[in-house]
Amino acid sequence: METWPQEFVDLVEPGYFRFYEDGLGDFAFGAVRGDIDYRVFDDQTRIDFSWHGDDDGQPISGRGWFTLSSGNHAKGRFFIHCGDESAVELEKQE
Repeated sequence: METWPQEFVDLVEPGYFRFYEDGLGDFAFGAVRGDIDYRVFDDQTRIDFSWHGDDDGQPISGRGWFTLSSGNHAKGRFFIHCGDESAVELEKQE
């Protein structure tokens, strides 16, 4: 993540984003955890999502998107409503 150092991303547990086949998912990084509601667009190459969760116990929400650049990599942006935003790069874990 561009905005937060890796040490923060992995503060509580290794940071992750998970997308399930039913259009839902979840993520965690630092003290932030959330549930994802996503849609796939552009011939299966773009995911747009909204999310809600908490940051160290405080309610928080936002949105984001990822473009699938190859079978195992994705790049996008993560937005916190009325707050920070960050570029994000993901690598699929088996």
